[in-house]
Amino acid sequence: MTPIIRPRRMRRTPALRRLAAETRLSPAELVLPLFVREGIDEPRDIAAMPGVRQHTIDSLKRAAGEAAEAGVGGVMLFGVPETRDAEGSAADDPEGILNLATREIAAEFGDALVVQTDLCLDEFTDHGHCGVLRGGEVDNDATLERYAAMAVAQADAGSAVLGLSGMMDGQVAAVRAALDGVGHEGAAILAYSAKYASAFYGPFREAVDSQLTGDRRSYQQDPANRREGVREAELDVAEGADIVMVKPAMSYLDVLSDVAAMSPVPVWAYQVSGELAMIEAAAANGWIDRRRAIEESLIGIKRAGADAILSYYATEVAGWLR
Repeated sequence: MTPIIRPRRMRRTPALRRLAAETRLSPAELVLPLFVREGIDEPRDIAAMPGVRQHTIDSLKRAAGEAAEAGVGGVMLFGVPETRDAEGSAADDPEGILNLATREIAAEFGDALVVQTDLCLDEFTDHGHCGVLRGGEVDNDATLERYAAMAVAQADAGSAVLGLSGMMDGQVAAVRAALDGVGHEGAAILAYSAKYASAFYGPFREAVDSQLTGDRRSYQQDPANRREGVREAELDVAEGADIVMVKPAMSYLDVLSDVAAMSPVPVWAYQVSGELAMIEAAAANGWIDRRRAIEESLIGIKRAGADAILSYYATEVAGWLR
């Protein structure tokens, strides 16, 4: 019997496939993470993340300019300081590398890009944890005080969106109160609500020269848990988060879909360092088509419910899309 219903009709040509596509990417929905390192004279390649660098202030400006020209929606800045201590003192120093870089990028590109900053202590502590240690454990409430100070410093420097990535209980409420208390009501909060204790962060540790000893499983989420991701997002929204995040993206598309279904605020996802490293390694060996793998990975994240995606491929992909 000849079939009447033939879904293949809508796949016959590139033009039909474009017209029938349910999910689309645009440059404005991409955010480029960038690393700026104190005490270097020229950019340094990150071996575990091909194509990604630790920047000087000057090369950071060039990278931000390229992103803006490509139509990328924003940049997320990470600072790598020369000196660290137990409290992460450089994190809220107005002349610390992250705050200095933020002022420079916001002044030059703040009208073209949404300038965002990572609000976490791990890059700045000599133990590599995301908070203040007391007796070998991360002290949640002492850490909130440090986050509040960081938030004010970053907003003072011109950050439009603060990325709370430390996974401390009550961090959104603490930061919102600190910002509002000094007149920064306009600074938005991006809560890394469902941030999992993932092996896929490995290359990032090289990118920020992490000093981590031990692991972060006592505060980042257990990869075995799905419902907990929604609960964390609900709590962050209730505390005043303007955006919620799922991280990593690839292995947590179910969580991303769940959060997107319940969230009254935008939902973002982070295509993390290990996701890039796997694509690059497989492509370098000729096992996969690099461009198709990158595009497919991002479409999958968007299809699962992400309103925007943090990706190290943001500028490159924006160029393809344009």
